[in-house]
Amino acid sequence: MTPITEPAQPDHRATYREVLAEPRFRLIFSTRTVAITADSLRITTFSVLVFSSTGSALLSAVAFGIGFIPQLFGSLLLGSLADRLPPRALITGGYALTCATALLLALVRMPVAASLGLVALVSLATPVFHGASSRLVAQSLKGDAYVLGRSLNNIAGAGAQLLGLALGGAAVAALGPRQALTVSAALYLSCALAIRIRLPRLEPAELGVTADGDGGAVRASLHGTALLLRGHTVRQLMLAQWLPVALVTGAEGLIVAYAGEHHFPPGWYAVLMGCLPAGMLVGDLLVGRLLRPPARERLVVPLAALAGLPLIGFAAEPGAGVSSGLLLLSGLGYAYSLGLQRPFLDALPQDSQGQAFGLLGSGSMTLQGLGPVCLGAAAAGVGTGGAIVLAGGAVVLTAGWMLTWHSSAPPVPAD
Repeated sequence: MTPITEPAQPDHRATYREVLAEPRFRLIFSTRTVAITADSLRITTFSVLVFSSTGSALLSAVAFGIGFIPQLFGSLLLGSLADRLPPRALITGGYALTCATALLLALVRMPVAASLGLVALVSLATPVFHGASSRLVAQSLKGDAYVLGRSLNNIAGAGAQLLGLALGGAAVAALGPRQALTVSAALYLSCALAIRIRLPRLEPAELGVTADGDGGAVRASLHGTALLLRGHTVRQLMLAQWLPVALVTGAEGLIVAYAGEHHFPPGWYAVLMGCLPAGMLVGDLLVGRLLRPPARERLVVPLAALAGLPLIGFAAEPGAGVSSGLLLLSGLGYAYSLGLQRPFLDALPQDSQGQAFGLLGSGSMTLQGLGPVCLGAAAAGVGTGGAIVLAGGAVVLTAGWMLTWHSSAPPVPAD
């Protein structure tokens, strides 16, 4: 399995077909898509199970988000393992661990507090095997192929989440929540087997890792995180990928309330909820497929601003149709992140790429979990529409901050 070589021309535009022809990426991509479907099914089904057991909307909401915030602590304490251990073992073990968790939730009638603690504990390991997976992709795809690989992951991830929601609803209705959890376990198991059988054993040294293996994982992880965040370029690029998405996600968390307050037709909130991911899919396809790398990187700031500007339109308290259009336009702006992928990868130290990817993902998940909470609190003071406007304004301000430092020129790699 030979990685795609670096194109000679810096503005070479890769194709999705070229990316999918790389065997390692194809395997990682397909199993991760199935796993995202399983994640969506498990999370929603577990939330239903907790609600059916307790009748508590609060505990149901906690069950839905309990696996998000612990990921940041897992990245801080264990993230270095993504660069210190063989990727096949890590990725296989991650899928096997989530499979076992789903089976325990399905088969063992444990107290709600224990089940919540189990999910939180297992989620600590998520950044480790996700970081190993992302590192393997970065080593397999070079140049613009890597950027299109990230685009494909975004597109497939959004579709897999929608499929998982639909599958979860159907499975709960047909089988009940506990049996539905076994469906997610079967999906995780298929991913673990596929990685174990089809991915060759690769030692970290074969992927260019030269990090010192001495010392404990926790100490190495904390030290590695400090080095990453101390780097000015890496820190800027992480914040640029975290903040707009977290703010728009916070606005998304208010959609149901906004639709209810404005007496939209029954079920219209579901249409509104689907507009952001639909816009994201279209934006990734257009920006990823039609634009050359320099053009994508030049459009980072305008596209980031596009993610926020339509939300400011909620100041006019628009109706159902206009609201849908505004959210669709906001979703198109998510494609801004494609122009940051190559500069971010170039800025990372070679021997801690896995930890950096784990930190990027866990930080994003944490802020996306906090975004709805913060904007929900703001909505109590300025109203739902006003809070959405605040989110849009904050995204535009973030785009302005990005304008002060972003350049299409690749950043200097970290030491």
